[in-house]
Amino acid sequence: MFDSNKPVFIAGPCVIECADLLDEVARELVRLRDKLGIQIIFKASFDKANRTSLTSFRGPGLEKGLQMLADVGVKYGLPLTTDIHESVQAAPAGEVVDVIQIPAFLCRQTDLLIATANTGKVVNIKKAQFLSGEDMKYPADKVVGSGNPNVWLTERGNSFGYNNLVVDFRNIPDMKKISPRVIMDCTHSVQRPGAAGGKTGGNREFVPSMALAAKAFGANGYFFEVHPEPDKGLSDGPNMLALADLENVITSLL
Repeated sequence: MFDSNKPVFIAGPCVIECADLLDEVARELVRLRDKLGIQIIFKASFDKANRTSLTSFRGPGLEKGLQMLADVGVKYGLPLTTDIHESVQAAPAGEVVDVIQIPAFLCRQTDLLIATANTGKVVNIKKAQFLSGEDMKYPADKVVGSGNPNVWLTERGNSFGYNNLVVDFRNIPDMKKISPRVIMDCTHSVQRPGAAGGKTGGNREFVPSMALAAKAFGANGYFFEVHPEPDKGLSDGPNMLALADLENVITSLL
C-alpha cells in the first residue's frame, strides 16, 4: 500500500474534536496529496488516555471515534492511522485504520504489541522518551516475532530533566538498522511535557527545523499534528503546526 521508495507523511489533529475539524484537515491533505504527489496518511486520536490532567479533553471514545475516522477514509480516500492504549482496542482499530500507532509510553507493553501485530496492519511504534534508538530492536522484535513484519519506528525525543525533551538525531540511523521506515515526529518532539500548569506546553516554531534535521539524518517519514487554529486545539495546541503552514514544511522536505 505504501511505496517504500518515497517518504510518507502523517498529519492530522491531535484528537478528534468534531466532524467539521476532520473534514477541514482531510480536504487540505487531499489537496496536498494531489498537488505534490505525496503519500499522506490522516491521523487523529479517538481517545487521549495519557492526558496530564483528569479534566483534560480526551476525545469521543473508541466506537464513535473509529466511525468518524472510517467516514474520513470513505469520503476522502485517505489512508488512516490512530493510536491505541489497550490490547482490546487493537482488533476494532485494525478494522478501520491502515497503520496502528503505539504510544511512546507504551512501546514496551508486550500484550499491546502482540495484539496489534495480530491485526496484520502496519504497526508504528513510537520510541519511548527513556529509550535509545538501539533499544527499539526489542519492541520491533515483539511485533515481527508475532508474525507481522510491517513495523515502522518513530523518533519523538528523549526526556531531558523535567518538563523538557531533546532529540538525539543519531537515533534515526540507529533505528533504520531495525526498520526500513523511520519517522520523525516533528511536533511531539517540541513538547514541554507537563510544563504548562497541568497541560503540556511546546515550541511549534521549531517544527520545520526538526523536520529538516531529521531528513539530514535519513528519516523517510514525517509526522505532523496540525490544526486550523492550534491555540484553540483541545489537546497539544502549543506544539501543533498550523494547518496553513503544512504545505511549506512538506515542500521544504521534497
